[in-house]
Amino acid sequence: MPDTARDNPTVPNDLDSFWMPFTASEMFKDNPRLISKAEGVRYTSIDGHELFDGTGGLWCCNAGHNHPKITKAIQDQAARLDFVHNFNQGHPLAFEAAARVTALAPGFDHVFFTNSGSEAVDTALKIALAYHTARGDGDRRILVGREKAYHGINFGGLSVGGLGLNKGQFGTLYPSTAHMRHTWLEENHNSLGQPDHGADLANDLQRLCDLHGGQTIAAVIVEPVSGAGGVFPPPVGYLERLREICDTHGILLIFDEVITGFGRMGTPFAFEAFGVQPDLVTCAKGMTNATVPMGGVLATAAVRDAFRNGPAKMPDLFHGYTYSGHPLASAACIATLDAYRDEDIFGNAARMAKPWEDMLHALADLPVVQDVRNCGIIGAVQLHQDGAVGDAGRAAYNGLWEAGLIVRPVGDALCLSPPLTITQADIDEIGEKLRAQLTR
Repeated sequence: MPDTARDNPTVPNDLDSFWMPFTASEMFKDNPRLISKAEGVRYTSIDGHELFDGTGGLWCCNAGHNHPKITKAIQDQAARLDFVHNFNQGHPLAFEAAARVTALAPGFDHVFFTNSGSEAVDTALKIALAYHTARGDGDRRILVGREKAYHGINFGGLSVGGLGLNKGQFGTLYPSTAHMRHTWLEENHNSLGQPDHGADLANDLQRLCDLHGGQTIAAVIVEPVSGAGGVFPPPVGYLERLREICDTHGILLIFDEVITGFGRMGTPFAFEAFGVQPDLVTCAKGMTNATVPMGGVLATAAVRDAFRNGPAKMPDLFHGYTYSGHPLASAACIATLDAYRDEDIFGNAARMAKPWEDMLHALADLPVVQDVRNCGIIGAVQLHQDGAVGDAGRAAYNGLWEAGLIVRPVGDALCLSPPLTITQADIDEIGEKLRAQLTR
């Protein structure tokens, strides 16, 4: 691949007008990586370079790219009803999509639609605060997050998130936040799935209750499997202990399942895989196979019912988006859930979890590898730091791109989350490309 594609006639312009997200703009313009086509588990760049999509888009294309049934559903809906808002009116597909989503989530009866995972997180946090206010418990204002957590990039999600680089440019966010420690411990390196050590770290929540008073804490939010911060599965017993503390103090437990929702653990949602019932769940990404932006917050009947006691003429939640339950997104959601069901995609993820684990951990003995982490069809290969933090990760990412494999570098961790349609041959291909790069 040439050092620059600036002279390629398919590059649209000088690449300056689009302010790209999470991108070193000048570095990108020096060597732009532009994708022009996707099919199944593969991308094709503008110069014809074929790449295995080892990140499933960005943790989101669970059914693979350009699924024909999903594509057709979106096309048909655009020709029938392109848009109608859902403020005091609506359209049937939004209600059908909501029923289909909640049917996959035992214990949940309601979903509030958003347009992204970031919006879903801020919505869940606002619901948690409003829930306590509706119950006459409005002194609960503290929101608890965790180090190394990623909960999107809106103000609430940044406030409870635990990645310092994401916060540094923006000053004071939501002021009433507290954070638990992360669970990445040296004694857990190269654990298969859930690590054995660290359940006691959930007692950080109890210490916060002791410090601030449990009656002042509204909610705690965690990713069942921490994803964008570097892939950290929960220690055995950790989530269970959080649930116990929340029950003791009347705190809402929010699971951020924007990444783990819709099959990545081999179950519709990760809370089922871990056997821990939260009060609210955020989701997005795999909800529409990333074809049309959509997110949501799942709520139990107990949470929803707290909002039903106000005046009948007034909205019970003063919150929403122009595009909540968008017709195209609703059609994409329904078609995506059909594909998951009809093609047993969640079942495939469950069957491929062990081969996926075996492939990743076969890399653990390489000198450049510090740690390997996995859970479901998620994984990370942590490289030893070589130079500044992130240098080793970026170098490996660049080499793997040239070799035809896309990974997500997070610092010096190479994170992977391929489509849930992967086969043994796909896993073997990913493993071969990783090994070749890491032994260069």
